Amino acid sequence: MDSANDIDTPSILVVDDELGMREILEIMLQRCGYRVELASSGRKALEILATKRFDLLLCDIRLGDLTGLDVLKFVKEKDPATVVIMISAYASTETAVEAMNLGAYDYVPKPFNLEELRETLRKALDLKTLEREKQRLDDELQKTLHFGRIVGDSPQMMHVYKLIMQVAPTRTNILITGESGTGKELIARAIHAESDRADKPFVVINCGGIPETLMESELFGHKKGAFTSATQDKKGLFAVADKGTLFLDEIGEISIQLQVKLLRAIQERVFRPLGSNEDMTADLRIISATNKNLEAEVIAGRFREDLFYRLNVIEIKVPPLRERKSDLRLLAQHFLEKYSRQMNKQVTKISSYAIDLLQRYDFPGNIRELENLIERSVALATTKIILPDSLALSVHKSRWTDGVGKPLFDLDEVEKGVDLDHILEQIEQAYIHKALECTAGNTTKAAELLGLTVRSMRHRVSKFANR
Repeated sequence: MDSANDIDTPSILVVDDELGMREILEIMLQRCGYRVELASSGRKALEILATKRFDLLLCDIRLGDLTGLDVLKFVKEKDPATVVIMISAYASTETAVEAMNLGAYDYVPKPFNLEELRETLRKALDLKTLEREKQRLDDELQKTLHFGRIVGDSPQMMHVYKLIMQVAPTRTNILITGESGTGKELIARAIHAESDRADKPFVVINCGGIPETLMESELFGHKKGAFTSATQDKKGLFAVADKGTLFLDEIGEISIQLQVKLLRAIQERVFRPLGSNEDMTADLRIISATNKNLEAEVIAGRFREDLFYRLNVIEIKVPPLRERKSDLRLLAQHFLEKYSRQMNKQVTKISSYAIDLLQRYDFPGNIRELENLIERSVALATTKIILPDSLALSVHKSRWTDGVGKPLFDLDEVEKGVDLDHILEQIEQAYIHKALECTAGNTTKAAELLGLTVRSMRHRVSKFANR
């Protein structure tokens, strides 16, 4: 469809069967800087609207052929974003109400004051601009929620997203590495969802959570009577994941003995259930994950080198949370909304002081720890805002840092040269945060704990809040 909205100047279609009214409106609107097109009938308006888009439609209700309501319905079906203002000297209250129910922005009776009409048009177009900006911001927000449940727009995560899109269409085996709690399974699910196997099974097995004696049966299945408790045939996960994706989580925990059989199954896509004399085949993709250094495990003799290279065709390294702190606010808000919905609570915001505390914590448990922390905070929250006292991070005092992994101050650093003003500022800020944490954000009580006047406390809080 062609567009009448090729430049920033707002475009308006005027529909009126009176020549004089069309001419008056055309002159007025052009003087206001709008681009104007005219239609002398409802049918002519529909012809124009079928090929062009307009920011605003100014339409008489009574036309020679169709009614203005017919034009209104048409444009709202074609382009709901078009702002519509109806005008008429004869419309009843019921007609005006019907027009509003059909999506008209406003109704202006004739005769109208040109200045008032100009003001109505300006407000209507301002609203359209605001809605367009809101949509842009919503689109930007969606960009931070990549692949559904993965949150973050830091450079480190953008690199991960790029890798996901590159490897997803292939059949290549993927090894996802990263510390516990970084979201490796979410990455695996995203790869599956973006692949041509998306409508096929995604099967997960935690290699560290199943006893070694049962692992082979879980992977490859067994026949009835294969062992004492095998009272019936069982399909293994290789068979269950046929045509789909098998995710081997914590692959570094699998025993050397089973690694041999796993290598054959991955390499040849052939496996044999326990107690069976026949091989089975499976067409599946293997994605594995580990928080171990598998190369070190190979050197130590705990992981087969040939299996490592078979699994590690492409490696995706998931960064720990401390290396992507710019994502922390997004992640915290994401979990806040999630658990507010689940607990049916109206907790909508995390205070800037609470966010600052989170930024200073190194999160050894990564995103999983942050999620648990926010879940607990929502459960304990008595207001709509998460305050520092809800975070209960004081139990982790030994882990508090300056944001890059160093303690807030270290006397041994003096001989190397230090910035004393900065250190004192850091200590001051830490004490202020702790006082606010102890008093649930009450500035007056926090000032008393620190031996400060309320005015001095507010000044210091404002100083840090503005950074």
